[in-house]
Amino acid sequence: MIPLRALIRRNNPATMTVLIIALNVAVFLWEFVQPPYRQNVFIQQYAMVPDHLRLTSLVTSMFLHAGWVHLIGNMWFFWVFGSHIEDVMGAPRFLLFYLTCGVTSAVVQLAMTLHSPIPTLGASGAIAGVMGAFLVLYPRVRVHTLIFIVFFVTTVEIPAAFMLIYWFVIQLVSGLFSSGSFNDSGGTAWFAHVGGFLTGLFLIRLFPNTRRYFY
Repeated sequence: MIPLRALIRRNNPATMTVLIIALNVAVFLWEFVQPPYRQNVFIQQYAMVPDHLRLTSLVTSMFLHAGWVHLIGNMWFFWVFGSHIEDVMGAPRFLLFYLTCGVTSAVVQLAMTLHSPIPTLGASGAIAGVMGAFLVLYPRVRVHTLIFIVFFVTTVEIPAAFMLIYWFVIQLVSGLFSSGSFNDSGGTAWFAHVGGFLTGLFLIRLFPNTRRYFY
C-alpha cells in the first residue's frame, strides 16, 4: 500500500516539511555526484556505524539515503503525513519532534545491532515517528491509497488507523523474524521503524499543539 494523500485540509503552508525534504534531497545529490570512493568515505563518516559509533551520526544518518528509490519513498511518506502534523504542531515544535523521533529510532536500531560494521542511514525512523503521531491525532481520517493485488492496481480510501497499524505490524514482525540482524533483514533497519513509530505514538501527547482536530 502506498499512501497518495490524506483526505484532510491543511490550514498553513508545510514550510518545515518542505525544508526537511529539500535538505534530504540536497544531501543525496551531493553524495550522488561524488566518485565512488568519496561516497564510501562520506557514508562512513555520517551514517550510523554501530561498531564505531559517532554520536553525531545519530542525527546526520537520518539525512542520508542509499538510492533514489529509498529517498523518494521516504520523502513521499513524509509529505503525506508530516505536512499535517506540522500544521497541527507548528514548524519549530515539528522540527524538534522529527529530530527526536529520528534519534530515538537510531538508538533502538543501535541496541539491536551493537557490533555491526554495516552503516545505517535514512529518514524512515523519523518518518515512522510522524506516522505514529498521525495515528494518534487522525485515526479516522481516510487516506487515498494505491494498492497492488497481484497484477491488478487500484486506489481505495482507507482509514489511517488501518493503514498505519498494518504498516507497523509488518515492521515489527519483520524485525522479530530477522532477530535484530541487519544482514538477515535484507538491509532494512526494521527496529528503527518500530522505535520511531512508538516514539511518535507516545511523544505526540507531550508536545503542545497549536490546534487540534477530531475525526
